[in-house]
Amino acid sequence: MPAATDPRTSRARSWWGWGYADAHADDAECVALGALLPGTLARPLPIPRIADLPMGRPVATPPPSLAHLVTADPRARAAHAMGKAYRDVIRALRGRPGRIPDLVAHPAGDQDVADLLDWAGEHGVAVIPFGGGSSVAGGVEYRGDTHHAVLSLDLTGMDRVLEIDPTSRSARIQAGALGPVLEDQLRPHGLTLRHFPQSFEFSTLGGWLATRAGGHYATVHTHIDDFVQSLRVITPAGANTSWRLPASGAGPSPDRFFLGSEGTLGVITEAWMRLQERPRHKASASVTFADFHQALDAVRAIAQSDLAPANCRLLDPGEALLSGASHDGSTVLVLGFESATTPVGHRLTAAVDLARAHGGRGETPAADRDAPADAAVGAWRSAFLRMPYLRDGLARMGAVVETFETAATWEKIPRLIDAVRTEVGAAASKATGHPATINCRLTHVYPDGAAPYFTVALAGRPGSEVEIWDDIKAAATDVLHRHHATITHHHAVGRDHRPGYDLQRPEPFALALRAAKNALDPHHILNPGVLLD
Repeated sequence: MPAATDPRTSRARSWWGWGYADAHADDAECVALGALLPGTLARPLPIPRIADLPMGRPVATPPPSLAHLVTADPRARAAHAMGKAYRDVIRALRGRPGRIPDLVAHPAGDQDVADLLDWAGEHGVAVIPFGGGSSVAGGVEYRGDTHHAVLSLDLTGMDRVLEIDPTSRSARIQAGALGPVLEDQLRPHGLTLRHFPQSFEFSTLGGWLATRAGGHYATVHTHIDDFVQSLRVITPAGANTSWRLPASGAGPSPDRFFLGSEGTLGVITEAWMRLQERPRHKASASVTFADFHQALDAVRAIAQSDLAPANCRLLDPGEALLSGASHDGSTVLVLGFESATTPVGHRLTAAVDLARAHGGRGETPAADRDAPADAAVGAWRSAFLRMPYLRDGLARMGAVVETFETAATWEKIPRLIDAVRTEVGAAASKATGHPATINCRLTHVYPDGAAPYFTVALAGRPGSEVEIWDDIKAAATDVLHRHHATITHHHAVGRDHRPGYDLQRPEPFALALRAAKNALDPHHILNPGVLLD
């Protein structure tokens, strides 16, 4: 069985919080973080222990032919009980993890997946497909009581690059490959998938595909969808394998049908993915603004040019301060370019000049050479990777921390951001009696719109953190819906975003989705409650 450690580093994964167990904030750092939010606890909540969890004996037993694939080990069950949203972390800290799976399965191939689904369908066992477990939308847990047992289907044992086609520059990859494992196998060939979400170390190709994950790159190929050549999906009704094609106009896409299906229609087991040469030329710079809305205009101008930056992150003053990119109340624009074939200095120079034309302050880099990252860019990169660990440290201090992202067209963006700051901030403060800090950054930009990402942080009420989080989530969902902004740009629907997704999708499409669910999963065992009741 795959161990709860990174095979590349031998570092233990945290079963209750983000990432590696040895990277979490210690008690002193937690106290220092809590001091930033008035009203938090005097001392951090203790690290939860698996022995203290309300974990009963498994109520299902697989047949002997499948027993070698399945474990009831308490640590494995605990690590597969939830994702990594704040809501999950605080439940673990409070000893209320919800329904813990009875069993965890580690299939080695497609036939194992099919056999496990057959057994689960015959015995009414809910099956939760599981990759790296980094879901922040309630996508990998069971909520409800309609199934007598729960099986977490961990795909990380299926993690190989099976085949590389250098002529078409693509590869057939098993869905359980974690980001670093995947890239390690492509690197000797000089190739990369070039998809780097914040969860890169702790999420899988299958998870990216099932959730239509967004990567680190801010323009052009922003989502995993753009790299898909074909998919293989095992459903209770049979295997679905699409043709490898560069493009097709033959009816609704059999790939897009399963992209974003979040394990509720079938289990993605492998995919042919489009690859790229590894970049050799990189250049980055930062530009500061005194006015956030002026900075929005600058970002829109860059997005509507043909420059296509790899990174185009706009940090409001709070986000810039938190990341260390600025300490004077400025808004900071982080720009980056890269290429496998040609220097990119001239593109960075043009982007900085556009930003300066809209009120930005910054030195114009030399156009004839690549530019190394400046101090603000470096600070942002470090903070970007550290931020989930700091969130967990704040959770140990009883703080409530909610992050949510969306996307809307440019004409809505300024009003949307202002409404979130005002209305969600008021709802959060009303729920707790404490002032709320709300920061915003743009993570992805398009010619016709942008994806704002919000962080809400404030002191909670001991023992009521989940209820407060629910109130904040409901307020955010209401604001997004009224402004016709999507309930999620790249975090997926899961169970936490279901109310907003139900409001967003047209009813005829919902009817078709329900019909597909009934046809492909007649026993309704696959990830119940995700996307559909």
